[in-house]
Amino acid sequence: MIKIIVFCILLLPFSSFAQTDASAVPSSSKFSKKGNIYMMWGYTRAMYSKSNIHFQDNSNTYYPQTGKYHNYDFTIYNAVAKDRPDFNQIKDVVNITIPQFVIRLGYYFNNKKDLGIEINYDHTKYVVTNYQKVHIKGNFNGNYIDQDTILDPNKLLHFEHTDGANFWMVNFIKRWKFYEKANKLNFGYVVKPGAGIVYPRTDVTMLGTRLNNNWHIAGWIFGVESGIRVEFLKYGVFEFMGKGSYADYRNVLVLGKGNGKANHHFFTGQLTMTIGATF
Repeated sequence: MIKIIVFCILLLPFSSFAQTDASAVPSSSKFSKKGNIYMMWGYTRAMYSKSNIHFQDNSNTYYPQTGKYHNYDFTIYNAVAKDRPDFNQIKDVVNITIPQFVIRLGYYFNNKKDLGIEINYDHTKYVVTNYQKVHIKGNFNGNYIDQDTILDPNKLLHFEHTDGANFWMVNFIKRWKFYEKANKLNFGYVVKPGAGIVYPRTDVTMLGTRLNNNWHIAGWIFGVESGIRVEFLKYGVFEFMGKGSYADYRNVLVLGKGNGKANHHFFTGQLTMTIGATF
């Protein structure tokens, strides 16, 4: 959590610097046409704060691996989770969507291209670390539990959003220009506050039973992305961005009749590189 806050604070000085110097840069006449669409593709790394994950299913579901019917309503506290970048798959064109990729589709409203709107999609992955010690509290098959335990994926639980955590956001865009030379080079700083939905596919193993659930809307997210934007050779565009957000997964599918339910929320920080084209 502390790392995420520090990461976001470090980005703030760039915003004030850009606002101070933007007025000194004249706008090129070659950018006189109103409206500008862009599309970008790239990859991201993410880090997550600890979260409390609540699991509930009162359907008395039969688990063939244990030969028993189970009801549960429990919470694991301060669970540690990490991303899974899978960047080794990038070299294989067939598997280009396996890594943690991102897509940006945006539109600048005016001829200076300093205000706009963007659809922002992050295919991040969220994996709870196996064999960590957590505190578990709640009811399991009518028995009350309140103790520290090890998250053994074979005997107790494994939990991940790996296809993926899936952040869909609509962002407002504000840009300040550092430098501009005709339509050959444009260098600036952008800030993108926004909000949207989380659309995960959750893979969970509980008591030896595994289910890779369907994609569905599970909650909401809001955050701010900011960083450097470079437009080059008339149509090319590149961004290197930092992003801080808060995600609330209120209705996660797990196991049991109707798949059971889980919920949790966390803060996340990301570093993202994208490249694309303007039209």
